[in-house]
Amino acid sequence: MKQLILLFTLITLPSMAQEKLHSVVSVSGEGIVKVIPDQVTLNLTIENTGENLLQVKSINDSSVDAVIKQLKNSGIAEKDIQTRRVDMGKSYDYNTKQYQYRATQSITVLLRQLDKYESLVSSLLTHGLNRIDGIQFGSSKMESLLEEARVKAMANAKLKAEQYAGALGQKIGKAIQIQEPGQHVNPPVLRMAKMEMAAYDSGGQETLAAGEMEISTSVIVIFELQ
Repeated sequence: MKQLILLFTLITLPSMAQEKLHSVVSVSGEGIVKVIPDQVTLNLTIENTGENLLQVKSINDSSVDAVIKQLKNSGIAEKDIQTRRVDMGKSYDYNTKQYQYRATQSITVLLRQLDKYESLVSSLLTHGLNRIDGIQFGSSKMESLLEEARVKAMANAKLKAEQYAGALGQKIGKAIQIQEPGQHVNPPVLRMAKMEMAAYDSGGQETLAAGEMEISTSVIVIFELQ
């Protein structure tokens, strides 16, 4: 009886494996969407130095308070204002033989109206802002743009699979596996050096070029090969 069972197993297992074996083609696809940014994130820094730590902190705190109030007065919502970094330190000046204390606070601001950039920066410079560490453009329609990029990535993958199969005189069937390795947003980034209030005066000039940003995503799709 045991011999019969063993014989049955040896005969049926290869048959079952053959039934599950599929010819497939695996391809990658990329979807890219380009859009003009409609908002920008500003990395603002307020910094003060002096010989007395408590005095430097007090001056810097007052400047930060003035900057935040000016942001709100300019129509920036509280949810779009966030403290990014607070730093206090000291350094030794070998010329004066004294320690210099430094108080720094960085604030991230989301500006949803690009046309307010010039006037906002000018007003903040008069309220204690003395450095912009960088800005990053973005879009308020990010979710819908990513959806569009995904559709394009799938179409790109399907086209590749059809081309490969066609070269062999075959066709593709249904997709049996989809993977999304990742998404990428490539916005234009502007970095600015330390700014002195007296040296900055927009004078009605345009100093912000939004350019074009790119949203991309990629997929790996496995199709049946017929």
